Amino acid sequence: MSITYLKDVDVRNKRLLVRVDYNVPMDQGTIKEDTRIRASLPTLKLALERGASLVLCSHMGRPKGQVVPELSLRPIAQRLSELLGMDVAMASDCVGPEVEAMTKALEPGQVLLLENLRFHAGETKNDPDFSAQLAKLGDVFVSDAFGTAHRAHASNVGVTKLIPVCCAGLLMQKEWEYLGQALADPKRPFVAVSGGAKVSGKLELLNNLLDKVDRMIIGGAMANTFIKAQGFSVGSSLVEDDLLDTARAVLTKAQERGTALYLPVDFVYADGLKSEKADGVCPYQNIPADKMVLDIGPATQALFAEVLSGAGTVVWNGPMGAFENPAFASGSMHMATAVAESSVSIVGGGDTDAMLHASGMADKVSFISTGGGAFLEFMEGKDLPAFKALKECAA
Repeated sequence: MSITYLKDVDVRNKRLLVRVDYNVPMDQGTIKEDTRIRASLPTLKLALERGASLVLCSHMGRPKGQVVPELSLRPIAQRLSELLGMDVAMASDCVGPEVEAMTKALEPGQVLLLENLRFHAGETKNDPDFSAQLAKLGDVFVSDAFGTAHRAHASNVGVTKLIPVCCAGLLMQKEWEYLGQALADPKRPFVAVSGGAKVSGKLELLNNLLDKVDRMIIGGAMANTFIKAQGFSVGSSLVEDDLLDTARAVLTKAQERGTALYLPVDFVYADGLKSEKADGVCPYQNIPADKMVLDIGPATQALFAEVLSGAGTVVWNGPMGAFENPAFASGSMHMATAVAESSVSIVGGGDTDAMLHASGMADKVSFISTGGGAFLEFMEGKDLPAFKALKECAA
């Protein structure tokens, strides 16, 4: 089944209900980082240029169906006004007679931002009554919040049953095309890079990608579990002892599939995450008993760069070490440079995204996914609820 895109829909004089993802980091009412707001701008500008009025809806945080003033979207309306160069009106709620009246009063070219969807419990429960109230607010539904695409909520699934015209915005379209293409018909060699802390959160990702990639790199703290699974000590490093058999199964599967799987050959170690500097570098077979490995070492950096050299497609999720501490950021920074040099580079996950921006290489990669959990589940081969809903709406 195919998906209808906003660029192919006649929206002139139509009121668009647009699900955006404005769940941005806040500190006492101040927006700390606005990447997700900026990511929505192409969709909004296209719709406005084509003569639509916009009703924007989003969640922020986890208020659990209660009104939490600190999680109001009011600061978002102010920031969006600045970015669009026009007034963005703010509703006091996201449903109800007052909100309906505000949406009906919108003229083409005007924008209204609704209050936090999750102030109502019906949002996360995909409640039919709440979905029906939202559906009254637009003639056309535009799904453009990839960060929530793995959740079946009222604002991205429920409304699609009640609004006759549904489509994907430019952001969702880009995610669908880049990630879908990477899995369906990648430029080869196809290399997956997986890092971060835990194997447990990445098992399905690893298993799905092993069937598709030519090479796989595993770094970050999750590599410790694979090192220990092969009989080596990892000192006081973070490790998931209950997943040693699982790690061995992944290694066996890679061997059976003929997929080259690369683990770190050396590490940078110290006493702990808050150490101001590294104590030294050691090969993976000789990690000191009382030390913690916190980054990949120089030999591993060179090895991984060689593995990535000439790659057609690279998909990367998860840093190579505790990059938040500058003493242990070198491995992740080197990986960012190596990944950016491949023909098609796709990066996803909040920590990886933050690290990439810190490295100054964000503009060099082909595509940065705006999803964390949604990115992982897509790469695991799952049919995400928001995309499934769009397909069914178009059928």
